[in-house]
Amino acid sequence: MEEVVIRLRISAQEAHYGGNLVDGARMLGLFGDVATELLIRLDGDEGLFRAYDSIDFLAPVYAGDFIEARGRITQKGRTSRKMEFIATKVIASSRDPNTPSQAEVLDPPIVVCKATGTCITPLALQRRN
Repeated sequence: MEEVVIRLRISAQEAHYGGNLVDGARMLGLFGDVATELLIRLDGDEGLFRAYDSIDFLAPVYAGDFIEARGRITQKGRTSRKMEFIATKVIASSRDPNTPSQAEVLDPPIVVCKATGTCITPLALQRRN
């Protein structure tokens, strides 16, 4: 199955905690967007996210970081689609108040979150084989 990738910069407005730390739920929002695109490509419909089977938050995300979220369908049933997701930090903000515009490209990227879950596309809404 194909893979979907979303990359974006985390804005200062998304930082909820001290030190410009971003809530882990932001990664789940990105995974939801990846899942939606996967379902549209497969079924021609946005489908519904049913449940996460596992979620692992592995590293902090801060305002100014660039995050790449990837996902792919690992199993396809009549209406269910099992998926796996990974979010990596590809660019890290310096977080130094004396140099707020500096950042570093991370090579290799840092895995910040992994998850698996299940989405559902009702048969009546599936428009593709």
